[in-house]
Amino acid sequence: MTSLWLARDAEAGIEPGDDWTQRREAYDTVVVGAGLTGVVTALLLARSGQRVAILEARDVGAVTTGNTTAKVSVLQGTALSQISRRHSRPVVQAYVDGNLRAQEWVADFCRNNHVPTETADAYTYATSSESVSSVEAEHRSCLAAGLPARLVTETELPYPVTSAVVVPNQLQFDPMPMLRAAVREVRAANSELFTGIRARSVKTDKAGCTVETGSGSVRAAHVVLATGTPILDRGAFFARLEPERSYAIAFEVPEPPPTGMYLSADSPTRSLRTAPATARAGDSARDGGRLLLVGGNGHVVGRQQGSTSAAVADLVAWTQRHFPGAKQVAQWSAQDYSTLDSLPYAGPLLPTSERLWVATGYGKWGMTNAVAAAHLLTTRITGAHDPQVEKWAPAYAAWSPSQVFDVPSAVKLNVGVGVNLARGWWTAETRTDPESSPAEGEGRVVRDCGRPVGVSTVGGRTQRVSAVCPHLGGILRWNDAEASWDCPLHASRFAADGTLLEGPATSDLHRR
Repeated sequence: MTSLWLARDAEAGIEPGDDWTQRREAYDTVVVGAGLTGVVTALLLARSGQRVAILEARDVGAVTTGNTTAKVSVLQGTALSQISRRHSRPVVQAYVDGNLRAQEWVADFCRNNHVPTETADAYTYATSSESVSSVEAEHRSCLAAGLPARLVTETELPYPVTSAVVVPNQLQFDPMPMLRAAVREVRAANSELFTGIRARSVKTDKAGCTVETGSGSVRAAHVVLATGTPILDRGAFFARLEPERSYAIAFEVPEPPPTGMYLSADSPTRSLRTAPATARAGDSARDGGRLLLVGGNGHVVGRQQGSTSAAVADLVAWTQRHFPGAKQVAQWSAQDYSTLDSLPYAGPLLPTSERLWVATGYGKWGMTNAVAAAHLLTTRITGAHDPQVEKWAPAYAAWSPSQVFDVPSAVKLNVGVGVNLARGWWTAETRTDPESSPAEGEGRVVRDCGRPVGVSTVGGRTQRVSAVCPHLGGILRWNDAEASWDCPLHASRFAADGTLLEGPATSDLHRR
């Protein structure tokens, strides 16, 4: 389950992090998380003259950024029409303006740092009459926001389309070279990147913040949590986000694949784009090789119906049915977070906080929203007034009334959490522990002296770990597509041996 981007990044050679034992006693800002949000925030702060430290538990881009489909687009499925149904026109316009500015920033940064990008038209399409209204609503929302959108019925897809909205000249790329270039600039600006360092908690006082890690602490005036779901429960963001896991597969195809970026309005979602068949776009341009990237079959983390590997198999079968001869060359998955009011969150962790900051909830469109959020956080931390950033700030408010007081949506979101908490404990407590080990690639939760235990077999090795998530006590579920233990409450994930993969949990599972 290694993405095309991370595999190519590994081939290029991973740049080592700085020596943690040589860290400064204090920084202006500590950024937790080295995905696109964290790295761009650190870059902008470093450019302003701050000394910044990035703390990353794994490696640069290891989680969402390195596993994205990397569409840098302002046409985002049916996102704009969804936002339009819940918010005023000025707020919708602010969201579009933020995405447009972020897209422009990405293009400029990549051009200045010789990072390859490609231009492609973006489509949101329907294959059924039931979804035509969604496509038409997205078209109206695009036009109202000033985007050059048009409706079409003909596309280059090898299957019938009933309607599609298209916005021309959007971007797609491999995000890892951009991330590496940004990290190099951060480090050249008297700031540092520490990998393999997991932040576990943050204490605040009048003088600043202390970030506690598994390897010691570090002080800063400000801390930015760029970890998807914030690792601190203050603010209860975990209760305002819905985590979804979706799958992506790269294929070699006999015929030239469609050149556009496509996303279906139908369910299950189908996302398509192309990528160079070699790591460098220049090489591919000479040999003409293109890979087809297909994504979809998303589900709330830990709450999928049936096997996760079945969802992957369905995606493969769909691709081979519509693109005969397609040969799989890479497979991966990503985790994204949606919010109660369909808008991203970027701002203080608590309404009164002036030191702890958070950015999350991009609804699968982090390539633009992460960059917009980074600009917003930078202006708040440095106190610099940027009129352009202030124009889109209303669309990124972490504590807007539309989501803080949206009780029905919050109840709907968290009823599922409560149901899964109770169901998980009941199922674990009423199962017996069979003597036989699970088959290769399988895992199950069993009872051991009244405690839920996860038992799995991966690579011929059977391992037993606590099946209780250390965050808020959810009972984990086995993900057979990725050989991981996933929490159905707030989407913490753990490897078969209990190693934490992503939060809001901050510690590994106990081994049994």
